Amino acid sequence: MFGISPRAALAFPPVIRDNEAWNAVPSAEAYMRFFYCLPLCLALAAAPAAVAQNLGGRGQSANWITAPDTPAREFGVYHFRRGFDLPAKPATFVIRVTADNRYKLYVNGQLASLGPARGDVLNWRYETVDIARYLKAGRNVLAAVVWNFADQRPLAQISLRTGFLVQGETQAERVADTGANWKAMRNLAYRPIPFPRGFQYGYYVVGPGEHVEAGAYPWGWEQPDFDDSAWKPAVSIGRPALREDASGEDWWLAPRSIPMMELTPERVGVVRRSSGVEPPAAFPAQPAAFPIPVHTKAVILIDRTHLTTAYPELVVSGGKGALVTLRYSEVLRFPGKKDPGNRNEIEGRRSEGNYDEFVADGGARRFYSTLWWRTWRYLEVSVDVKDEPLVIEDLRSVYTGYPFERKARFDSDSPELATMLDIGWRTARLCAHETYVDCPYYEQLQYIGDTRVQALISLFNTGDARLMRNAIELVDGTRTGDMITLSRAPSWVPQYIPGFSLMWIGMVHDYWMYRDDPDFVRRMLPGVRSILAWFARLQKPSGSLNAVPFWDIVDNLERRMRLGQEEPGWAPIDLNLLLAYQWAADLEDGVGYKGLAQEYRGEAARMKTAMAALYLDPSRKLFADTPDKKTFSQPTNVMAILAGLVAPAEARAWIDRTIDDPAVNKSGLYFRYYLHLAANVAGAGDRFVDLLEPWRGMLGRGLTTWSEFDSSDSRSDCHAWSASPNVEIFRTILGVDSAAPGFKRVIVRPFLGKLTRASGAVPHPQGEIAVSLALRNGKLEAEVNLPPGIGGDFVWKGESRPLRPGPNKLTY
Repeated sequence: MFGISPRAALAFPPVIRDNEAWNAVPSAEAYMRFFYCLPLCLALAAAPAAVAQNLGGRGQSANWITAPDTPAREFGVYHFRRGFDLPAKPATFVIRVTADNRYKLYVNGQLASLGPARGDVLNWRYETVDIARYLKAGRNVLAAVVWNFADQRPLAQISLRTGFLVQGETQAERVADTGANWKAMRNLAYRPIPFPRGFQYGYYVVGPGEHVEAGAYPWGWEQPDFDDSAWKPAVSIGRPALREDASGEDWWLAPRSIPMMELTPERVGVVRRSSGVEPPAAFPAQPAAFPIPVHTKAVILIDRTHLTTAYPELVVSGGKGALVTLRYSEVLRFPGKKDPGNRNEIEGRRSEGNYDEFVADGGARRFYSTLWWRTWRYLEVSVDVKDEPLVIEDLRSVYTGYPFERKARFDSDSPELATMLDIGWRTARLCAHETYVDCPYYEQLQYIGDTRVQALISLFNTGDARLMRNAIELVDGTRTGDMITLSRAPSWVPQYIPGFSLMWIGMVHDYWMYRDDPDFVRRMLPGVRSILAWFARLQKPSGSLNAVPFWDIVDNLERRMRLGQEEPGWAPIDLNLLLAYQWAADLEDGVGYKGLAQEYRGEAARMKTAMAALYLDPSRKLFADTPDKKTFSQPTNVMAILAGLVAPAEARAWIDRTIDDPAVNKSGLYFRYYLHLAANVAGAGDRFVDLLEPWRGMLGRGLTTWSEFDSSDSRSDCHAWSASPNVEIFRTILGVDSAAPGFKRVIVRPFLGKLTRASGAVPHPQGEIAVSLALRNGKLEAEVNLPPGIGGDFVWKGESRPLRPGPNKLTY
């Protein structure tokens, strides 16, 4: 059973932005066989949003199918087709579709759906689509490509076996159901290209490149008039079942809970250097065909001028046997050196990224694009032409990512802050797809620590909480038995970072504070309780933790202890647990059991006493990392401030020592989010702009997104945990934050620091919070506009005044 009712389709349209260069492409080419087409967007945009699940499921006729003689778990690319006749063009025609690993579904040659959204076997996502606009009276053809990267698939891609499924919603649409009436074939043009380890600067798990032989490709397979007479009937491999009905079935199906990804056509950049050929001056800013002569090896280096996540699109003619290689790099590197220096410079540097290969077959206007998107700033095109000249007709790309819409605004007398916001926004966008990803180039994994920061960036900049909610659910689903969560989800290789499980509780708390969704938060409480119960077994009578299994790391601090080894104590994980007890107490008090809230608060109070006794150095007025008080760090003292171990009257001096003492180990870019938050809480938000030196350093190194670490040789040039200033510019400078669960009250507590004016807006579930601040003649003039029904407080230098819904004017 795979049904939902009533007749409904998810309103999850991909967003295609306007683009002059793209619009200049001839229409016959713009709507070629690939799937980036305006009709898809219009169809999904028009689909109604309501979804109701039919849990009965009797009489369903669809089956999971695969191609005959197909290895269940080996690399392969497969095509499926189904032709049927309709007496008239239908007003609606709703189907549900999914596949393992992934699919693209075409209707009469036009893409109708792509997915499925990433999940796990117990929450295998399907898309619901009304394909009526693509249908016509008479003959119609559904066609799909399904691929399985098997053991070379991205680490975030869960898989059981190769499979494809379509089910019509009612009897009228059952003609689309997958079964033996579908035809199938294996596309032998593809083979995977593992990324060479010699070019990997650290952990790399995003899947293989593609080698495609055009001579073996079934060109036109998705078009209605394609001859599929040689294809064999598809093989049924099992009945579908919704998660609520599953009992032994392979995939437990659940509806897609996030929008379709944005698909925005874009040009690929500017030529920075070339050899073996001189491209036209117009290339690649606009289509400009040019030949590459026989027996020529040519290399063209294209600079996008900023990082992107996109599907490359190559169009070539002729050149039978010519090999075209597309290599993708975040940055160009000196041979044999890790540090690339300034990202804008190319002299003496080379491209060392992952790559795809396309071997031409001599045909006209052959179109190639990758099955999965790529990440690059620099795109190197290498061409090895054999006995027939190759014509490069066009090279372009289509940006893809979660369709966030930037709603926050900010203006001030610092142009630098506006630049940082723009770069942070790009960083956050490139790290948000069907899940949040830590970095788009190397991993594409949704780690809890990264994701908590990313989700808050989303809330403050867009107000869209759907990807955040999806992340919380996916992580919650990784708990087994009485275990904590995995550190990341989805992932087919398990990894545990216990501190990240505690941060997941913080994510749930964030969601509770910024979204009025108590039922969802209540559903997460069993996971919160399970995690704290797991940690409770490791606590000593004093409240501090014994050695913690798995990877015990907090920011750039790491403890390596063996279980059973004498453990004096480690403040970073102890304080993380203390914070989690406090978050959990708030959640239980708000939507759970008040008795359990009282228990958690009691445990937190006991831990606070223990933490002060174990780690406080009264002479230095700082908390140490260990009871021997030999090392001190910003993460430890930041968490101590956030957990309330430092009295409010002492907090400002405490954060100043934490920041300024050279003997205190500094936070990494990840934990800078918490450092900035602690400065705000301690009343030192006026220091925030000065604390942005690492970001100024990245600007000076030519980065167009924020890097993973504060160093020139950072592995990843795009890591969303480093975009946290896109929270604090609004929460600290403008001072806007939630003051009650569900954002039902607002606090505006600005810190202008050296600025004399700042204004902007932050999205709110009921509208937006607009703030304007100006210092004139030593006085603050403030205007605050709150959404209807939302009140709050304005605080300036310790003096609080009430805010009412609508416009407010204040002078201090």
